Amino acid sequence: MTTQTPPLVSLQDPKDVSIDVIEAELRSIWNAYSNNEDGIVATRATTFTFIVYEPEPTQYLLAVLGFYTGPIDGIAGPRTTAAIKSAQKAYGLEITGKSNQAFIEKLQAEFEKVKAEGQLSDAQQMVAKAYSPDLEGTGVTDSIAASNPCRIITLCPTVGEDEGVKVQVSAYCPINKRSQNTLICCEYITLRGTAAALERIGGIISELTISGLPTFVWWKASPQPEYGLFKRLASQGDTVIVDSSTFSSPEENLLEIGQMLEQNIPLADLNWGRIAPWQELTAAAFDPPERRGAVLEVDRVTIDYERGNASQALMYLGWVATRLQWRPVAYEYEGGDYDIRRIKFLNNEQNTIEAELAGVPLADWGDVLGDLISLKLSSTNLQADCCTVLCSGTTGCMRMEASGGAQACRIEQVTSLADQNTEHLLGRQLQRWGTDPLYEESLKVTMAILKLANNN
Repeated sequence: MTTQTPPLVSLQDPKDVSIDVIEAELRSIWNAYSNNEDGIVATRATTFTFIVYEPEPTQYLLAVLGFYTGPIDGIAGPRTTAAIKSAQKAYGLEITGKSNQAFIEKLQAEFEKVKAEGQLSDAQQMVAKAYSPDLEGTGVTDSIAASNPCRIITLCPTVGEDEGVKVQVSAYCPINKRSQNTLICCEYITLRGTAAALERIGGIISELTISGLPTFVWWKASPQPEYGLFKRLASQGDTVIVDSSTFSSPEENLLEIGQMLEQNIPLADLNWGRIAPWQELTAAAFDPPERRGAVLEVDRVTIDYERGNASQALMYLGWVATRLQWRPVAYEYEGGDYDIRRIKFLNNEQNTIEAELAGVPLADWGDVLGDLISLKLSSTNLQADCCTVLCSGTTGCMRMEASGGAQACRIEQVTSLADQNTEHLLGRQLQRWGTDPLYEESLKVTMAILKLANNN
């Protein structure tokens, strides 16, 4: 679903400026519109600072084309350099190990070519799917600004030559925020340079946040807890927002997120918001008085998700375990076409609960890689009235129902919700800051599961 962004009035198109005159340039924009001939007064918003870390597409395109297997983080390490050289050699370009606009355009052309010819492997298609929401969502920030006029600082790490940091400033006003002759406007600061160059000016970036107002950081990349700039922003922001649906190494990155939460870093995951309808329907299934006690009989959990990213499935399982006080004790990875994972839990009575996560390969992918398809909560006690099936479509329900069992199951369909897309989830997150205690509790169990996996 595409959301219509309110029109924006441009006060100042992107203008190249020196890094040491950013605030002066912004002040000059507002001074120019404080009392002009047509009587319209434009004032800067005083809501919050929104920092967006958004790498340019070199690493993403290299990964999709099969040259790169590292994190999509905008940090040009040895793997990125080697991947660039491999691509340059494959496409008959000068081998420099550096990216530039011409190289990016070549990669984009090659990607479109192999995509049109249907030559992407399953692995390449999963990479493409994981990052397409970011590439297609360049208007998301503008939409957020239109609804929440603020100061937006966009950090664009590049993997080319380190030539310092280039700066642009601009200002736009959403017309739906116009009150009589006054426009409440959003100011943009764009900083472009290598990850190392951006890290060098970390102190300046911190100074650009509006004092006394909340600061949100949207990290549109794989989290890098050891990267100096990430550390600085995470320590100073009121909330660092990530999206585990785009993680390049989901299980490893979820562990890192959990470890950062343990360090009291305020983190929020947009992907956590996407499983809210599943949580709500699960809770509702056991709301009737006659079923409330039956939930304690659940000892079998089956979760199907779109293959490629198990984050939603793992977080949902962590949530169920926290609600029913299950403790993970064993993990088994089978792999295969369905990428099977089996987890055993113990409850407070030391009874065993078994869960199975299956990554289902789909020809027709959804909007987000790793979306839940269906799930089943049931019991080995055939007299228990606890069997519950939730699904996102007919196929999911049919598979869960076909799994057999003598129990009658309560079946619910999770409808597709427009407010589960990135824009709406982000907009809701910007209305609050800090962490969600339920998310933290659930992720602790998810971390315990992943630690068992690492010990195998």
